[in-house]
Amino acid sequence: MSNSGPRTAAFVRHEPLPAESPPVAETGAIKWVRENLFSSVTNGLLTIAAIWAIYSLLSVLLPWLLNGVWNAESVRDCNEQLAGSPGGCFAAIGATWRQMVFGIYPNDIYWRPVTAFVMLWVAFAPVLFQSVPRKLLYFTLVYPFIGYWLIWGGTILVPAFALLGVVLGYVVYSRLVEQSFAMGFLAGVLTALIFWWLSGFVVDEGRDVLALREVTTRNVGGFMLNMILGVVCVSLSLPLGIVLALGRQSSMPIIKWICVVFIEFVRGVPLITLLFVANVVLAYFLPPGTNFDLILRVIIMITMFAGAYIAEVIRGGLAALPRGQYEAADSLGLDYTQAMRLIILPQALKISIPGIVNVAVGLFKDTTLVSVISMFDLVGIIRGPILSSTEWSGVYWEVFGFAALMFFIICYAISQYSQWLERQLATDRR
Repeated sequence: MSNSGPRTAAFVRHEPLPAESPPVAETGAIKWVRENLFSSVTNGLLTIAAIWAIYSLLSVLLPWLLNGVWNAESVRDCNEQLAGSPGGCFAAIGATWRQMVFGIYPNDIYWRPVTAFVMLWVAFAPVLFQSVPRKLLYFTLVYPFIGYWLIWGGTILVPAFALLGVVLGYVVYSRLVEQSFAMGFLAGVLTALIFWWLSGFVVDEGRDVLALREVTTRNVGGFMLNMILGVVCVSLSLPLGIVLALGRQSSMPIIKWICVVFIEFVRGVPLITLLFVANVVLAYFLPPGTNFDLILRVIIMITMFAGAYIAEVIRGGLAALPRGQYEAADSLGLDYTQAMRLIILPQALKISIPGIVNVAVGLFKDTTLVSVISMFDLVGIIRGPILSSTEWSGVYWEVFGFAALMFFIICYAISQYSQWLERQLATDRR
């Protein structure tokens, strides 16, 4: 007998149920705020304190910026237009930016430093970026002499003979480096210096050959002077630091202790002391009647100062390499120069990039110390001719804020480039 009662069959859904929306507290801006700003009591209190600090700063800064005066003849005119309301006298920047950028460089030849500045980035391109054609490196090698001729003027024979001296020094170095790196380096430098000294007699006979109007170092100032000191000193201090770092690890006691004494002495002396030495004391050690340009003396001292710090940074990179790298170079039959150039230094410099950039940024900012020896860099031109003038006396925040912005742009660009270079070289992997 069959069961005639009702039968039940299982229901199988062939389509999924629509997804429910997540809770409001687990999505969007509310989730981000809860996880990043108020994830704990301590973070919440810190967030509230930070918001209060930002509000207090903006409540003062925004009226000062938005109510600022951009068109005025003097600070008195600014005060009359503000009529007691808060606001900055930004007209001082528009009236003095040429002085802040070029110093007291002649107005009618601004094209020369501007051209040199544009050519600087063309010369740096093949050094900073691998995608740029390598043929531009020839222009990079020639640029320092062209830049000198454009900024300081005079006959083109001066930079031409200086370039020829460097080429002859390199030829001597390349011939002797296989016998001894130290011998080749010293002989190359000595050859370049001797040829540069002898070229002075030839230059005196051709002062009108492709001559530009001469500009004295006293007239080279403003942010242009900071750029010149920063670029030249960083470019020279890097090879000096490499030589000092290698010399400190040398097996020859005399070379090692000379490098150790130099590094420790320079690192133990403030930069401002070295600048005073360059300005006053160094002249007593020169022969009577010798004209040794002040900017050249300052470049030498700043380069020595930065080179000592870079040497310690590179020494740390050399110490970070495993001993197997040195043994691998020996097993390949490479001599000291080949091992350092092909195996050791590329890895050590890659590790040392953050430290080298840190020294470079600090050095660029320290170029403002030349104002204490009466050189009209950006800070010196502000403290001197601008603030001492009757038109803009008392305008501090505006002009110094403009100076800080210019330094920030350069230093931030250097920092960002170093981070990009680290990613390209993959310094976290070997």
